[in-house]
Amino acid sequence: MSSDNSDPTSPLVPVPPLATCTPTLPGFTCGLDATLRVIAGKWKPLILYFVAQGGPTRYGALRRAVRDVSDKMLIQQLKELERDGLVKRTDYKEIPPRVDYSLTPMGRSLAEALVPLCSWGTENMAEVTRLFAERDALNSRRTEPTRQSARIE
Repeated sequence: MSSDNSDPTSPLVPVPPLATCTPTLPGFTCGLDATLRVIAGKWKPLILYFVAQGGPTRYGALRRAVRDVSDKMLIQQLKELERDGLVKRTDYKEIPPRVDYSLTPMGRSLAEALVPLCSWGTENMAEVTRLFAERDALNSRRTEPTRQSARIE
């Protein structure tokens, strides 16, 4: 196998030199570290993705789009994204209450940076699904003897 990364059939993807990712501010190991800290949390990337899809987004629409998230967690993650300057919350001071969320310019640029990850997930969804199914099957086989031994005792 050739180490030439210019071959389009090569599974290796060229990675920019680390020097381009060296931070100028202390506290982060690289730019990826800074990005991951901002989007840390299971739901933040999905929230950013769905807000980016349709402009200002109502809370209920986000709740339906980000499946399996609890109200408490969605509210917490939205507050953190707002605090970090990625999401803008607009309260219309109406009865019944009407609030929507939109991306700030920094939030839009981060959402655009997530597009390649979304594309990768779409392109590899079948393989990722297969891998998770294998992992789940392996984990269930590992826990099964524990359940059986608990019944025997």
